[in-house]
Amino acid sequence: MRNTVHHTDILQDKRIALLLSGGVDSAVAVHLLFERGIRPDCFYIKIGPEEKEEWDCTSEEDMEMATAVASRYGLRLEVVDCHKEYWSEVTRYTMEKVRAGLTPNPDVMCNRLIKFGAFDAKRGHDYDLIATGHYATTEVDEQGRKWLCTAPDPVKDQTDFLAGLFPWQLEKALFPVGHLMKEEVRHIAEREKLVNAHRKDSQGICFLGKINYNDYIRMYLGERPGDVIELETGRKIGEHRGLWFHTIGQRKGLGLGGGPWFAIKKDMAHNILYVSKGYNPEDVYRSEFAVSDMNWLTAPLSFGADGTADITFKIRHTSDYFRAKMEDAGNGTYVIHSETKLHGVAAGQFCVVYDTAHHRCYGAAEIKE
Repeated sequence: MRNTVHHTDILQDKRIALLLSGGVDSAVAVHLLFERGIRPDCFYIKIGPEEKEEWDCTSEEDMEMATAVASRYGLRLEVVDCHKEYWSEVTRYTMEKVRAGLTPNPDVMCNRLIKFGAFDAKRGHDYDLIATGHYATTEVDEQGRKWLCTAPDPVKDQTDFLAGLFPWQLEKALFPVGHLMKEEVRHIAEREKLVNAHRKDSQGICFLGKINYNDYIRMYLGERPGDVIELETGRKIGEHRGLWFHTIGQRKGLGLGGGPWFAIKKDMAHNILYVSKGYNPEDVYRSEFAVSDMNWLTAPLSFGADGTADITFKIRHTSDYFRAKMEDAGNGTYVIHSETKLHGVAAGQFCVVYDTAHHRCYGAAEIKE
């Protein structure tokens, strides 16, 4: 079994900051370090949308749980306020992408800009390592390079959310529970009678809690009604409230009768949403797409004489990996030639690139139009 926490004696000489979220994963991360004789300093990052009291944010309960866990192990807990940084940087990124008709991933940017970004600038720079409850592992190769690697639990693996880290951030990252299956983490929490042993996992975007994503978008961008048109016939079949509420490949929530209908493409200039009817419309599937702004975590791929490299990849947070050839098209652009036709490939999404065994993660790139 792969284990992120390799040489305990080395870790004991390190200054470790552990990010306590209030969930069971980071709580067990504290326990695993503590039973190895390591006493990290614990931090709770405050980012919730407190100015909207009617939104049911779980931050107060999170804070209580984090406080209880730190107290259980006699560790200090410090609250670091990254509220402004979150809502200026991650929200700005999200809204700019959504306004342009793209499909952003705020969780990827939260890890880069907040958990390993703003936090590091405020407090993390005083520490050698930043530990989190992410399901991911790391390994060091024969050249001394640190790689982000997948977790044994294929359902919980979060390397896709970490693929946007800068190399220096990966160097500081520590994932104490990454080598465990989720049920093992729950078992440890129950055995140790941790206060959040039976707490449900958070769902959706990292900061929203129970806030509806469309309500979040509506607060910033409002609504902009437009026509919904059937792609094949050009017939208007309804209206949408704003293109930013819809993603390519979407089937549920279109509000159209006589379906199923699939969102096929967006015409941002004319504010039109094109849809297609049927269970498997061909227009929803793609096997080739371009990516840009590739973030190489440790080292770039080695491309062959034909300019391609064999990879596996994923475009959304699932346990599915797809085999493909990645082609270097020059000027920072790459083309993914997938062996499998994929549903709902949307511009703005991150394509996360792995080796052929989907073990080492090379990084992530943004899907282009």
